[in-house]
Amino acid sequence: MPQAPTLQSFIAGRWFGQHPAQSLRSAIDGHEVARTHEEAPDFAEALAFGRHQGGKALLALDFQQRAQRLKALALYLSGRKEQLYALSHHSGATRADSWIDIEGGNSTLFSYAGLGARELPSGNLLHEGPAQSLSKLGSFAGSHILVPRGGVAVHINAFNFPIWGMLEKFAPCFLAGMPCIVKPASATSYLTEAAMRLMHESGLLPEGSLQLVIGATGDLLDRLQGQDLVTFTGSASTAGRLRANPNLIRHSVPFNAEADSLNCAILAPDVSPDDEEFELFIKEVAREMTVKAGQKCTAIRRAIIPAKQLDAVATRLRERLSKVVVGDPAVEGVRMGALASHEQQRDVAERLQSLLHSSDLLFGARDGFEPRGTNVSQGAFFAPTLLLARDPMAEGGAHDIEAFGPVSTLMAYDDLDQALELASRGKGSLVASLVTKSPAIAAQVIPRAAAWHGRLLVLDRECAGESTGHGSPLPQLKHGGPGRAGGGEELGGLRAVKHYLQRAAIQGSPSMLAAVTGEYVRGAKVLETEVHPFRRYFQDLRIGESLLTHRRTVTEADLVNFGCLSGDHFYMHFDEIAARESQFGKRIAHGYFVLSAAAGLFVSPGPGPVLANYGLDTLRFITPVGIGDTLQARLTCKRKIDQGKLSPQGTPQGVVAWDVEVSNQLGEVVASYDILTLVAKRTE
Repeated sequence: MPQAPTLQSFIAGRWFGQHPAQSLRSAIDGHEVARTHEEAPDFAEALAFGRHQGGKALLALDFQQRAQRLKALALYLSGRKEQLYALSHHSGATRADSWIDIEGGNSTLFSYAGLGARELPSGNLLHEGPAQSLSKLGSFAGSHILVPRGGVAVHINAFNFPIWGMLEKFAPCFLAGMPCIVKPASATSYLTEAAMRLMHESGLLPEGSLQLVIGATGDLLDRLQGQDLVTFTGSASTAGRLRANPNLIRHSVPFNAEADSLNCAILAPDVSPDDEEFELFIKEVAREMTVKAGQKCTAIRRAIIPAKQLDAVATRLRERLSKVVVGDPAVEGVRMGALASHEQQRDVAERLQSLLHSSDLLFGARDGFEPRGTNVSQGAFFAPTLLLARDPMAEGGAHDIEAFGPVSTLMAYDDLDQALELASRGKGSLVASLVTKSPAIAAQVIPRAAAWHGRLLVLDRECAGESTGHGSPLPQLKHGGPGRAGGGEELGGLRAVKHYLQRAAIQGSPSMLAAVTGEYVRGAKVLETEVHPFRRYFQDLRIGESLLTHRRTVTEADLVNFGCLSGDHFYMHFDEIAARESQFGKRIAHGYFVLSAAAGLFVSPGPGPVLANYGLDTLRFITPVGIGDTLQARLTCKRKIDQGKLSPQGTPQGVVAWDVEVSNQLGEVVASYDILTLVAKRTE
């Protein structure tokens, strides 16, 4: 057999490490897959390279351009994923397990690419508006901006998802313009290194934007500064030790932890063994025990069930687990692979012995456990193991000890208050599920449980067909939890990008705020020109370019005609007596008539650069409009976003947001909103 390769770190733009060190063995048959390298990286060099070359290269791109790079990177990796699947087999993962890691990571890249294109501006400053007037006359205002931090993010990841674990942190970090150093857990670092080599080969990563450390972090954390940050995924004990690093404390370096936790699933008392929801509960618990061989930070460690259903649940779970075929995933029919390493196998065995001091064994290795495949006796296999807590209300046991493998403990309760108490005994978790038929029970349980759990799934027959399940973090929703779960947050859409940006309050005149944010701010000076703003191409439009329209007086005929056209004959528009007795004291115009009338005031009707209006944001009807009121609108270019896209006809275009204020004859604002349009670019 050829000698196993020595993995390399990617530091300061070069692959580093020649001399083999720690042996990394296949979880399937124990043969050597790779070795870490012996040489210690120069972390001072790595940080300097990231802060200077990496930071400069990332900020040479804007949010939109980095989003485009993420999409291109996801496409590149998608075309080369099979070589990652082949390597993932050595981690004990089945094809389905590897799908979560490989496709899940890629999906996160796609998700953040799309989010960046939709929600982030051109440029490297994010205005977290709206601006607020801070003075009587409106000449002094304030708002918030988010800007790149100027440091380096250090991502310390766990062994269970060596690719997704890297990409789910890298994607928002890259989008935010922050270079990062990734340190994977050694046991499965051969997969992270393989993915990193593909990313480097793509040519899509700006120099210094991503570095990789194989092996120990040495003095890396001791060299961090206040502009840097650390994210960690792993055990709660390791998170606590790293968080207490004196240098991190001294420089107030942000530390975000996502720790393994004692997640739970609650079977509500309204569910009987004859209900679909009962089977959904059984499937969810069994799936979370066996997917990735139970090595998920979100796996169900405690199954909390009504005492009256204990025998039925135990029987159904034993039946289901007895059908799970364990072994080499390359063998046909195998549905559960091995633990990721032999060290992990020993750790789970030790923790199981500790759990047996307070629990009874319902199903385990004694029940015909025999992994399938060649040389599997040298692998890191572990039997699906179901326990029953002898005294669920007692401290310790499964409320404190986590066997990070295919192990789960049943806990019986008498009423919902006791079920919620049991759930909270885990001292904070990443996720909890409630399986129920009753909306009333969901409304009772979820608000109380939310204080202890980062994510909550309510599972019933209605959502089951499309539910992503208890154990699947999604890019759109936050991942993290309180207490034992680390107290941090990852993912969650735009929230994750903001974690890597620095928020600052800004004060000044509206004109100054507009200059800083790159967005028109109400009250700022406007640019009034002879050319209608709708006649300008994307490149030619300037922020603050504005049109004050002619006026239009609202008549009774307007209300009648709009009512007939729209079918809206609400009494406030047509019943003189009822309207006079209302809070407005008179008949008022339809709000949507006001919008339509405003559009008639400011549109330029002939063909031009404005291609389409695709929505309104922040619409508010502020002052009622009555018959005889006179309307006037101001249209102002508020924000431009260059997404680098083409129309279906191939016309290059950008997005322009227009600020619209509609006022009456007294100068009162009657309606306020943003219009979003697609505007053609001028072809050179």
